[in-house]
Amino acid sequence: MTNILHRVPMIFPGQASQSVGMAKDLADTSGPASHFLSEVNAALGDDLTGIMFEGPGEVLTETRNAQPAILAHSVAVSLALRELGVAPSLVAGHSLGEFSAAVASGALAPADGLRLVRKRGDLMFAAGQEIPGTMAAVLGMGGDQVRDICSQVSKQGGVVVLANHNSDTQIAISGEVEAVEAAGIALKEAGARKVIPLNVSGAFHSPLLEGAAAQFRDFLAGFEISDSSVPLVNNVDARAVTDAADLSEGFARQLTSPVLWHDIMETISGGDGSPPRVVLEVGPGRVLTNLARRAYPGIKFLPVGTSADLEQVLDFLAENNPAGEQNAE
Repeated sequence: MTNILHRVPMIFPGQASQSVGMAKDLADTSGPASHFLSEVNAALGDDLTGIMFEGPGEVLTETRNAQPAILAHSVAVSLALRELGVAPSLVAGHSLGEFSAAVASGALAPADGLRLVRKRGDLMFAAGQEIPGTMAAVLGMGGDQVRDICSQVSKQGGVVVLANHNSDTQIAISGEVEAVEAAGIALKEAGARKVIPLNVSGAFHSPLLEGAAAQFRDFLAGFEISDSSVPLVNNVDARAVTDAADLSEGFARQLTSPVLWHDIMETISGGDGSPPRVVLEVGPGRVLTNLARRAYPGIKFLPVGTSADLEQVLDFLAENNPAGEQNAE
């Protein structure tokens, strides 16, 4: 049994964090990360790791590949961390990253996590083909104002909603193409610094995915979800939950609910209590780290996605032993 030396909060990235070559260095090592990556293709019935390691990039970016690829990379890193004595004290994940977080918390078996996000990606893509929709990033405007303007535009016809509340000044909206365009114009007129169309295949985290959400709920019913060993701060209401039923309900509601990442980070950062000294972003890229560093300057955010990153994390934890986060297991 691994001797756990450090317990720290861990956050897990969502879609758009993928890149060709991801997790290749972890696969080339020995240990649980490499072993898990060697089993990914059998779990899915295709050569996902070949696409992860070699590309082509346009195939990796397809929703049905990007989602399980990011989960595979994130889970491999969390397994490598645990082998080195680093385990989560609390977890959260951005959109699909919530499934990576659930695996790291022990609530989902790794192979089940892969199958769930593959199905999730398939359903999301199919929904976008059936009911065309899009998304846009809104910079320089708070969530309440964005939500109000989306509501005003929707009353004039069409669907547009706040989809991702990433930070105080970074929001994503989602909905029907014309409604998103109309909301973009209204948001800029109201003072938004930028409204940037996103290259996505559908209106994710909006009512346009209700059909996909219903199908995903049925698919979820065939999987065993356990209570998590540590709290998971979920996307749909930013609550820290451990109960299997709460976790399952959160997974099912995700596709049509906004990602409340700003609220999640407020919870992780300690709220009115003591903030953690360090938070690890586990998986590919550093999107969540970049979002958080300016908002929470008193917390050290460390992205960890490569073998080199693992060494840096160990060095940091050895020099900055987080109080109360050391225990044997």
